[in-house]
Amino acid sequence: MRIGNLLQFTEHHRYYIFRDFSLSSLDYKMMSLIYQPMIGAFAIAFYQQLYHGITEGTSGYSTIESQRKLFLGLGLDMNERGRKYLIEQASRLEAVGLLQTSRVGMPDQADIMYEYELSQPLSPAEFFRNQHLTLLLRDKIGKYAVISLRESFGAQEPDELAQKKLTKENISVPFYELFQLNTQSVDQELEQALTEVAPTRQAAPRAQLETAGIPYGEIILRFPRNSANRSYVERMRGNNEQLSQVNYVAYKYNLSVADVCRLLDEDGIFASNGDLIVDELQLRANQLYRQDKKREGERQRTLARVQAASDQSNETEEELVEFGVQEEYYLLVPSQLAGRCDVQQYNMLMRNEPHTRFMQRFFPGAVPDWIERSFERIDLNYKLPAPVINVLIHYVIGMNDAQRVTKTFVEAVVSNMLVKQVDTFEKAVLYVREQAEVEADKERRNARAAGQPGTRSTARGNTRGGISRKPSIPIVQDEGAEGAAISPEKLEQMRRLARKLDGKG
Repeated sequence: MRIGNLLQFTEHHRYYIFRDFSLSSLDYKMMSLIYQPMIGAFAIAFYQQLYHGITEGTSGYSTIESQRKLFLGLGLDMNERGRKYLIEQASRLEAVGLLQTSRVGMPDQADIMYEYELSQPLSPAEFFRNQHLTLLLRDKIGKYAVISLRESFGAQEPDELAQKKLTKENISVPFYELFQLNTQSVDQELEQALTEVAPTRQAAPRAQLETAGIPYGEIILRFPRNSANRSYVERMRGNNEQLSQVNYVAYKYNLSVADVCRLLDEDGIFASNGDLIVDELQLRANQLYRQDKKREGERQRTLARVQAASDQSNETEEELVEFGVQEEYYLLVPSQLAGRCDVQQYNMLMRNEPHTRFMQRFFPGAVPDWIERSFERIDLNYKLPAPVINVLIHYVIGMNDAQRVTKTFVEAVVSNMLVKQVDTFEKAVLYVREQAEVEADKERRNARAAGQPGTRSTARGNTRGGISRKPSIPIVQDEGAEGAAISPEKLEQMRRLARKLDGKG
C-alpha cells in the first residue's frame, strides 16, 4: 500500500470490501501453513477480518464502513503508529497476492474512500509452481520444511499404481452426446433477466508468469523426427504445465524456437518416465544464454574496432570540444605521473582524453593485454562514458594499491558504478571520494585494533559470556636507554655466575 502522507489513511476514512469467492478447508490450511509463515499471523488476521466483512456463503460488496472498525477489530491504537502498522500488514498481503487496495474518489465529494479487493489463496499446485513465492517460503522456514509441506498437501497414489506404465483412455461422455438443447427458440426475457442480475464486476485476474508464447505446434514442427526425445515432446500436447514451464524458461533466457528444440533434444532433459527436468533445462538454457551474450559482446567489440579504424582513415581536421573541470572536482595527481603534469592539466586530461590514451600514461611500455581487454569491454559493452572510465582508471591503477589491479576488483567497481548510475565525470569523482573515505575509516579501525593488546581476546570473551579463557600475557615494553650502563661490580658478578655455570657443564 503506497501512502505518501499518513493523513490520507486514517480511521476516519471510509472503506468497502469486494470478493467473489468463498474459502474452503484447503484454503484455510494454505493460509495457516503456507501464507502465515511468510507474512505473519497479524496479516492473516487482517485478511480474515476483511473476509468476514461479507456474509459467509455470499460474494460481492460489503457495506461502506469507517476504518475505525478495522482498527478496533484488530486491537490497534488509532494513532500514527497504528496506521503505519496497518499499512505494513496490508502491504504484506498485497505482496503475496491476497489483497489489492485502491483509493476511490467520489465525483461529488472531496473525501476519498478505500476499496479492499480480496483474492483467493493459491492452490498447492499453483503455489509451488510459483518460483518467487516458493523461495520466500524457503527463506522463512527452510528447505526441508518446504519439501515436507508440499508432500502433506497431496495424497499419494496407491502402491498398486505407482511405478507402472498404465494405458489411459478417456471414455468420458461429452455434453452434446447426452443432452440436446432447443436452439430454435431464443428466450429474450431470460437473457435480459440474467444480464440484469449479473454481478457488476468480476475479480481482477491474477498475474500470470511471463511466457515466450511459443505454441506446441512450432516446437513439434521443428523438432527432429528421429530424436530419442521425440515421444516425450509429443506428450506436451496435452500437458499445459510442462509447456508453460518451457515457455517461461525461453522467456527468461530469451531463447528462440530453434534454441528450445536444441535443448529439448539433449540427453538428460527428460526423466525415464517422460517428465521434464526443469532444473536441468534452466541450467543448460543459462549456459546457452551466457555463450550467446559472450559472442554478442565480442561481435560488438570487433565492429567497434572496424568502425574506429574507418573513422580514423576518413578523419577530417575538426576541432574537438574540450570540457573544463571545476576546481571542486579536482583529483590529486598519482605518483606515477608526478612531475609530468600539474593538478589542472591532469584533471583536464582525465576529463577529455580517450581512455586508451589516458591509460597508456600509467605504463612505461605497452599496456598489459588483460587490462586493455577489460576496459575495452567496459567501454563497448557496458557503455560507460569515457570520462567515467578515466576516473575508474585513476581509482584502480593510479591510487598505489597493488591489490586493486585485479580483474575481480575492476569488475566489482564497474558493477557498483552501474548500479549507482554513475554516468558523468562529476558523479564518478564523488564516488571515488566516497570510497576513499570508507577505506580510510576501515584502515583507522584496523590500526586501532592492532595497537590495543588484548582486544581480540576481550572481544572473544564478550561473545562467550564475558570471561576470556586465554590468560592476559604482559607485553615487554621498550624502556629506551635506561639501564644501559652496567656497574663494574654487577659485571664481575655476572662473570662469576657464567664461570660457575660452565664448571657445572
